[in-house]
Amino acid sequence: MSTSTLTDYGISEALKQLGINEINNGVCTGTKWFETPGEVLESYSATDGQLIAKIKQGTKDDYEKIIQGAEKAFKEWRMMPAPHRGEVVRQIGDELRKYKEPLGKLVSYEMGKIYQEGLGEVQEMIDICDFAVGLSRQLYGLTMHSERPKHRMYEQYHPLGIVGVISAFNFPVAVWSWNAMLAMVCGDVVLWKPSSKTPLCAIATHNIIAKVLKQNNVPEGVCSLIVASSKHVGDNFLADTRVPLISATGSTRVGKRVGAIVGERLGRSLLELGGNNAIIISEHADLDMALRAVLFGAVGTAGQRCTSTRRLIIHESVYENFKQKLVGAYQHIRIGHPLDSKTLVGPLIDKSAVADFNTAIERVKGEGGTILCGGENLNGDGYESGCYVVPAIAEVKKNLPIVCHETFCSTALHHEIQNHR
Repeated sequence: MSTSTLTDYGISEALKQLGINEINNGVCTGTKWFETPGEVLESYSATDGQLIAKIKQGTKDDYEKIIQGAEKAFKEWRMMPAPHRGEVVRQIGDELRKYKEPLGKLVSYEMGKIYQEGLGEVQEMIDICDFAVGLSRQLYGLTMHSERPKHRMYEQYHPLGIVGVISAFNFPVAVWSWNAMLAMVCGDVVLWKPSSKTPLCAIATHNIIAKVLKQNNVPEGVCSLIVASSKHVGDNFLADTRVPLISATGSTRVGKRVGAIVGERLGRSLLELGGNNAIIISEHADLDMALRAVLFGAVGTAGQRCTSTRRLIIHESVYENFKQKLVGAYQHIRIGHPLDSKTLVGPLIDKSAVADFNTAIERVKGEGGTILCGGENLNGDGYESGCYVVPAIAEVKKNLPIVCHETFCSTALHHEIQNHR
């Protein structure tokens, strides 16, 4: 933590503001952190490969304590009037505003998305708080006339209980807030299991909200956190009947497993999974506007979004023209440190993602596609982490296997251009 990068980009100061220490506990009930004997997890920056900090992971015993505490907190939290719960969420939004810059910087440094995207992610947290505050006064129900004299029927929503949130590395804080703020105003309590690739973002978020929870005497267990390996908090979390709703973000493969385990116990799941998104460019398209949309859609967050643009379907009359424009634009993309204001594309999350990228590039070639530009790995000065690649454009036929499936965190950085004939 004494490298020049930490100093040059103000990372050390950001970590200090966010309460991130050299070694951090990974289990929290809102304002109280557990001293856990769990294994130590080291968080390295995708940006420069430097060790940021260490985290003591939770164990199965910690999980059981957290769940029991959440059950107890739910009984009290659900009785608080919804507008009062909304007021707590409003204050959380205000607190996030105070820490937008350091938290955005940590998101950028730990995960690798550029700083403007890191700030944008924290802004999404703030925005969902504002939305949830309004929702807290709009938990309506219908009233209906009854066939029985002097009777009227009505419906009233009741909170479910413990909501489990499993977030992915690509949106290490926003996904939690989208779930947690809505759950809180509805009277639910939340247990967050963040990605082991971005645990410090979660710990920093809990440090930020702790002040609000304490000032408002929010019961311990309304907002809980557990950083833990899947062998301690994995299928047992999904199968736990005390958790009526699991919200999970990740790959389609992971989503199928989550859905199967939760569904087997007749629980409920919210699954935000992968995508294989295409942009259709017709002969009537404004090509300059389409170019900007495609560029950001494809290379934003280094292509590591479920909403990333992965395929282009282009009308034959504009095909060659747009292809040349896109290749030219890709050749001017600045790849580098995500906290550098001139950078457009930062690193992939880790070396495993780079290996997937390389495999996908080779598959494109092996299946008969053509790499029009990009596809190389970047190493050396400025790319010390080994997680940097050059975004690639591939020209392929629409029926190739590589086109038919999402290649998240790999060929998300290339386009499958299909000539519509």
